Amino acid sequence: MQIIRILSAGESHGKNLSGIIEGIPSGIPLSPDDINVDLKRRQAGYGRGGRMSIESDRADILSGVRWGKTLGSPIAVSIENKDWKNWQTGMSIFRQDEGAIPPVTRPRPGHADLAGALKYHTKDMRDILERSSARETAIRVALGAVAKKVLAEFGIGVGSYVAQIGGARFKQKDVLTEAALAKMLSAAEKSPVRCPDRNASLTMVRIIDKAIADRNTLGGIFIVFATGVPTGLGSHIQWDRKLDGRLAQAIMSIQAIKGVAIGDGFAMAAMPGSAVMDEIFYAKSYKGHGPFFYRKTNHAGGIEGGMSNGMPIIITAVMKPIPTLKKPLKSVDVISKTPISAAYERSDTCAVPAAAVVAEAMTALVIADAFLEKFGGDSRREIMLNFRNYMRAVKSY
Repeated sequence: MQIIRILSAGESHGKNLSGIIEGIPSGIPLSPDDINVDLKRRQAGYGRGGRMSIESDRADILSGVRWGKTLGSPIAVSIENKDWKNWQTGMSIFRQDEGAIPPVTRPRPGHADLAGALKYHTKDMRDILERSSARETAIRVALGAVAKKVLAEFGIGVGSYVAQIGGARFKQKDVLTEAALAKMLSAAEKSPVRCPDRNASLTMVRIIDKAIADRNTLGGIFIVFATGVPTGLGSHIQWDRKLDGRLAQAIMSIQAIKGVAIGDGFAMAAMPGSAVMDEIFYAKSYKGHGPFFYRKTNHAGGIEGGMSNGMPIIITAVMKPIPTLKKPLKSVDVISKTPISAAYERSDTCAVPAAAVVAEAMTALVIADAFLEKFGGDSRREIMLNFRNYMRAVKSY
């Protein structure tokens, strides 16, 4: 059963983006600044386009919070599109403004343009591209920041870093413990491409510069992780309750994401079972937490049988190069049916660092939903009691 539900609305050049998140318990501290910090992280990253120089995203909480704490009612958030002032007739809701700007009739390969135009029977693909734009992810980051606040109350953290852009890759060799992940996140936040390795960061910046000069785009790979996740979120009982399945769907819903793996993922295909299973150990006193089952490796990425196993959850995602190119590819005009170059819309050269932040939001929303599913209650206090009782039971197992 889904506890947390989100709904978003808004177009890329519309008046604003808006979203509602339902299922957040009462008593969770929340302010616009808690959301704005992640909105700023989403806008950063070397290789972003001109839109980032126009927008300075800030969240306006419209409901569900009083005196700095959640009420338990739906939380509504709005983000103003500052570029709206240049699109008031082009994106107007009024019939009399129809035709104020030319229609988009040249679909871009790799984008939603043509499939959406055929599905919704429109000859102006602006009707499609405005909503399919990755601008929509700003409101997802805002709603995900609310979920992060819930998780933080129970010692759960979510972060990310970039592992590859184009042909430049940073390979992490050490086991990704909670301490190692904290260091990776700290280093990534200081990098222009959100990569924790300085040398790899410099190489990534250089290849982005080359892509800009070539009027091309670049994709890459990023890692999302969650620490402090208790054992037992999700379930093996039904396919749609498995935590890894829910996370994969959430990450795949982000624009331009074409692959998702948990733990060692695709690398497991070339390895024997003895090398990819995480052996189980037991200590009467483990890191000061009393009796505990633990693992020295985390090939499974923190999930076994559709359930969290107490290790950090590790997700790897692949982002394809952005399909909007300054050197357009071949296409066909949907009106004349003649060959023509694809349309160009202002876009980024590389948005992998931003996509990682969006993936944090989606990960937080799924884990918060699974957490409240297990430890449900209407208030922070009630959930905390349920959580503590469960953790005591786990430690006395």
